Amino acid sequence: MPTSGNRRLTVEGEAAVPVLRALDSETRMLIFSLLSHEGMNVSELAEAMGMAHSTVSTNLKMLEEAGLLVVQYVPGTRGSQKLVAKRYDEILIKLPGVAVEADQDVVEISMPIGNYHRIDVKPTCGLASDSKFIGMLDDVRSFYEPEHVFAQLLWFGQGYVEYAFPNNVPRGAITTELELSAEICSEAPQYDHNWPSDITLWINGVEVGTWTSPGDFGGKRGNLTPAWWPEDQTQYGVLKRWKVSAEGSFIDGEALSPVKLADLKLENANHIEVRLGVKPDARNVGGMNLFGRRFGNYPQDLLMRLSYTFPEGQKAHKVK
Repeated sequence: MPTSGNRRLTVEGEAAVPVLRALDSETRMLIFSLLSHEGMNVSELAEAMGMAHSTVSTNLKMLEEAGLLVVQYVPGTRGSQKLVAKRYDEILIKLPGVAVEADQDVVEISMPIGNYHRIDVKPTCGLASDSKFIGMLDDVRSFYEPEHVFAQLLWFGQGYVEYAFPNNVPRGAITTELELSAEICSEAPQYDHNWPSDITLWINGVEVGTWTSPGDFGGKRGNLTPAWWPEDQTQYGVLKRWKVSAEGSFIDGEALSPVKLADLKLENANHIEVRLGVKPDARNVGGMNLFGRRFGNYPQDLLMRLSYTFPEGQKAHKVK
């Protein structure tokens, strides 16, 4: 049985929860310590720990269910005996939240769709992680469940969802362009390719413009849509790209509105508010689906790119 090496487990999002629960015990951590050099059977562990066989078995079961043990059954003096060993030597846990990457003159910020800070939605509505529904369907209270941070798909009939992006442009720099991309579509009963919806983007309270989604897409499974998700429901969206510059606002390279970058008042702001939603008085109130990086067709969350420059003669500050 494997007992040593440099085997690493990386978990993130909802997958981290059973692992964290399994590690939250001095007894189970002692088991890991005893399994550092070789596999052991339950009786050997119970004797070494001075605990009842049943207590050790209960703790081993939790570690096994979390995928942290290798288990083998080998012949013993009476039937077979259960041997256990550590499956991993290191566990890396990625916490949910914003990921920021900086390149020369560009900052890229990836925002999980479940990491919103304000919502106001009406049914039909709901959230799903990559493994289950979150809360109850068509119940706005589900958007306040602690698990909402793990959402990989969220949908609503009308209203909005709002995010606070960190403004990571270096101090003293001037933002020259803001880009935002997201996989979205309308929200119909089950799905309907002919179900228009007017989806509006606001940045820092400024209405950037409205795009009309032609429908809610299904009929074939999205490339990333998990197997448990019902086949007769929304499967994927379309990837839309907004850009706001000194010339105005654009979507997929086409002019959208006269809103310019200066209108957004980004300079010296600690964060940038991004709101996506469907107005109650829109011509097409057809709802919205918003996809995360493990749902739909595109492996990304909400993605913001901020291009910037420094005034002539001013040195750039390092981004840590």
